[in-house]
Amino acid sequence: MLKRLDFNSNPYLGVFCRVNNQLALIDPSVSAKEKELIADILRVQVVDLTVGGGTIAGSLLAANSHGAVVTDFVTEEETAMLEELFDRVLVIRDRFNAAGNNILANDHGALVHPMLKDETIKDIKGVLDVEVERGTIADMQTVGMAAVATNRGVLCHPRVRDEEKQQVERLLGVEANIGTVNHGVPYVGAGMVANDHGAVMGSPTTGIEMGRVEDALHLG
Repeated sequence: MLKRLDFNSNPYLGVFCRVNNQLALIDPSVSAKEKELIADILRVQVVDLTVGGGTIAGSLLAANSHGAVVTDFVTEEETAMLEELFDRVLVIRDRFNAAGNNILANDHGALVHPMLKDETIKDIKGVLDVEVERGTIADMQTVGMAAVATNRGVLCHPRVRDEEKQQVERLLGVEANIGTVNHGVPYVGAGMVANDHGAVMGSPTTGIEMGRVEDALHLG
């Protein structure tokens, strides 16, 4: 299923929400109606979550079905909540600690910011239980903003290079295609959330863009 939706009139859903196939971790200020729609479209349990007391959980948290990676300014209380929800949680202690922006992951692999330390990459591999490689998408190091990945497919920034696309497909084990959201915005990871069941994107997203999302993530 696909749906157009804004969070408190903001179409950049991926900044405020992080999803996998079981959960949607979301800014607590999002309205109950919007949370109900997320739960229905993505078939998930919705959980209110701040990170470091802030609302941008989508930018600061990465997750798949095996575990979660979160920025190091997460509070003890927030970490405890994540540990109740995930089998494994990594608090990332690295200069590039906005985990949601810097990690693109599904249940098969993870592409990460090319400047992450070797130790961080080893820890991410252990927590998400997947192969991890450094890379870029459309020459962007913030790969989590430049693409959206599920276990069905990947939607990439339209300027992704062929060799980048090939790396994504090999590492994540699914086909990658290009598209935009929010009427031409190429930073699809910031403008939408998706899992194997559906996708939700900002209200400015056009019908043509929705069709590309549906095809790329095999949601038809």
